Amino acid sequence: MENTLILIFIFSFLAFSISAICGGGAGLMLIPLLGRLLPISQVPAALSIGTFTSSASRIIVFKKNICWPIVKYFVPAALPAVWLGAWLLKYVNPIYLEIVMGLFLVSNLPFVFKKPKELDNTEKPKNYVLSLIGFSAGFLSGLTGAVGLLFNKFYLRYGLSKEEIVATRAANEIILHLVKIVLYTLFGLITYEVISVGIVVAIAAILSTWSMKWILPFLSEFIFKKIGYFAMVISGFLMLTQSSTNLFNANQAVISTNAKSKGIETILKWQNSNFALEFAYDEGFEFEQSISLTDLTKSQQKLVLEKNKTADKIIIEAVYEIGSKSFEAYYLKKGELIDKIDFK
Repeated sequence: MENTLILIFIFSFLAFSISAICGGGAGLMLIPLLGRLLPISQVPAALSIGTFTSSASRIIVFKKNICWPIVKYFVPAALPAVWLGAWLLKYVNPIYLEIVMGLFLVSNLPFVFKKPKELDNTEKPKNYVLSLIGFSAGFLSGLTGAVGLLFNKFYLRYGLSKEEIVATRAANEIILHLVKIVLYTLFGLITYEVISVGIVVAIAAILSTWSMKWILPFLSEFIFKKIGYFAMVISGFLMLTQSSTNLFNANQAVISTNAKSKGIETILKWQNSNFALEFAYDEGFEFEQSISLTDLTKSQQKLVLEKNKTADKIIIEAVYEIGSKSFEAYYLKKGELIDKIDFK
């Protein structure tokens, strides 16, 4: 456990250092790592302890740069949404949400290659839009524990300086993180392991904030924004990798590809279902899905049962081709294929 906490400290320090430079997102960077060490439902709680400490230290260091007009519309809308997200965490699997978030983050890839003039475009939304952004941030933050980079584009395009982005984000998020910690405690999601990990992340966050205080002034606004978009894309790829792995493991999914005499077949096993995508050189693509006998019509069931009465097991697949649908029935006896029919 000690070696694990040292590893968490090192990664947390690096994540919060990058977060200070790009304006946020340490939580999203740490989700893949913490997801391997804690149950997925406890990751948001551990992150909130660290991110609360990080926000507090950044407010102390950059308090003169807070943009209060954003804070006054963002925070009131976000607070009730945090409760909703934290409450749903006990009933909703956040893996699916993390996949969507990962795809959104990766979609910012074009901004990594934009020129300085293109990144200087500002977009100041109306006050009610600020409230909607605050509500969305609060809800997603309560459900996942960290969404900083998801709203990075909003801060980067608002026209704030790099110091104002760091300070304003901290002011927007500190109350949210505190509320989340209270809610996670009430919902029984705070454990000894969560507290241990959270404290290590918090220490790393404080040290990172004070070290980045001296580095931030040396960065140009263009480099600051570039790092911000780059961090979004990298976090997206990491989140997709981690969440996809968790999703496959949770559903006992296995993917295999086999070379056939006339093409290639890819098989996906998902829980108790089998799916196959087959490409034949002379027939094109086919998608196959295992189905039960009761999914067939009465006449089709009769055909299947009367064709071979000696088999002890029958496997039926629906075959989808472009513009057509057919079925295949495989008859097995003692695990060996003894017959097969195709029908519509």
